Amino acid sequence: MDRYARGVGSTTKLVPWLSAGTLFMESLDTTILTIAIPVIATALGVAPLEMKSVLSYYTLSLALFIPISGWCAERFGARRVLLAAIALFTVSALACGLARGVTTLAACRLLQGAGGALMVPVARILLVRTFPRSKLVAILSLVSIGAIVGPMVGPLTGALIIEAFDWRMIFLVHVPIGAAGLYLVARYLPDVRVAAAPRLDMMGFVLFGTSLALLSYVLEGIDEHRFSPIGNALLIAVSILLFAGYRRHAARIRHPILRLELLRIRSLRITVVGMFCTRIAFGGLPFLIVLLYQVGFGYSPITSGLLTLPQPIAAVLCKMWIPKILARYGHRTTFVAVTLLAAAVIFAFATVERSTPLWIPLALAACVGFCASLMATGLATLAYADVAETDTNMVATIVSTLQQLSISFGVVTAALIATLSIGDRAHASNDAVVSGLHHGLLGLGIFTLISTLTFTRLDPTDGLAVSGYHGRR
Repeated sequence: MDRYARGVGSTTKLVPWLSAGTLFMESLDTTILTIAIPVIATALGVAPLEMKSVLSYYTLSLALFIPISGWCAERFGARRVLLAAIALFTVSALACGLARGVTTLAACRLLQGAGGALMVPVARILLVRTFPRSKLVAILSLVSIGAIVGPMVGPLTGALIIEAFDWRMIFLVHVPIGAAGLYLVARYLPDVRVAAAPRLDMMGFVLFGTSLALLSYVLEGIDEHRFSPIGNALLIAVSILLFAGYRRHAARIRHPILRLELLRIRSLRITVVGMFCTRIAFGGLPFLIVLLYQVGFGYSPITSGLLTLPQPIAAVLCKMWIPKILARYGHRTTFVAVTLLAAAVIFAFATVERSTPLWIPLALAACVGFCASLMATGLATLAYADVAETDTNMVATIVSTLQQLSISFGVVTAALIATLSIGDRAHASNDAVVSGLHHGLLGLGIFTLISTLTFTRLDPTDGLAVSGYHGRR
């Protein structure tokens, strides 16, 4: 019996639902906050694009702490780690609601991200290790409902909270949800652990974390001119050297926090690269769209929420068809077609004006939801297709880390392109702001096209073990 499945027993059926619940908390947090960014920026007296750190620091923190989530689950037990993670997530949300400035809010978001980093991957690891890979497509489709329902109720919930209450309630809404999560995990989830967890790779954690944090800090501050161009180049070079040091270190020890040698598996390597590019686009898109609607067009938060509502609805509706689509066309054909469609949709968003008929952005939002849902499930399953059973834990960690890192970079990249296009934000006209946001959307579309080129390197039968695809019959 698998070391993670040991002790699950009659509660096996509850694992997907608990995992879906953690995804719901995390996705609800992101979508509620995104719709409120312009309002919070006004309340704190900063430009909306300067709020990018509040979003990017959270996902960066996820990427930094996800690599040690598996070790924590092994060392301290899944239930104990989940309880601590949900508690940290909830308390940090409360602290965010009490923050008085952007810097304090961003710092609290870092702590909240640490809670989310331990919360979601541990539940997903339990899921992957409990069920056979032949059922992963169906199970992950079920679990991802939590990540879909959150975005569905998030924008309108956030808009209604802003209209009826203070923006701080955006964060305080997590308190009762976190309390319910603590009860369910303590009551129903078994305490699963291994007898002797390996020693934590602290040196690797420091090298890897410092490299990512430094790179993100430099990219996030380019438009704010924190350093000279030479200073930025030097800091980026230091970040690259730190990452190279981690690769060298990881190759020499038995239990690194991330086993990058697994990327020698061709299907996994292509999946990771393609996932990084697509997630940059899908991660930065909501940020720019909300600013376009509220800052560029002057729409209310409720109107913005309604315009984004087709995205999660389309994502939910297409879930039941994803296993059939992958079985009929395979991962390669599906990914190439969907990323081309996604790029076209993002480019189309860059042409939306205030005078554009509302049915057009509504239809575009539905297309984004379809593409994002199919890509999320397809990539999550392809990552495990050619991986040994003993390596699924590490692959789950690598995939989760790259997902969050790419979302963080997506927000930073989108804001950077838009800011550089706008120029002087303090005296920019409304037309200049709209044009800058359109340029940011064009940049995200280019990243999606790059992912299309990546997926063409897949073989038609890649992912056979999880999709059931056998080519033309």
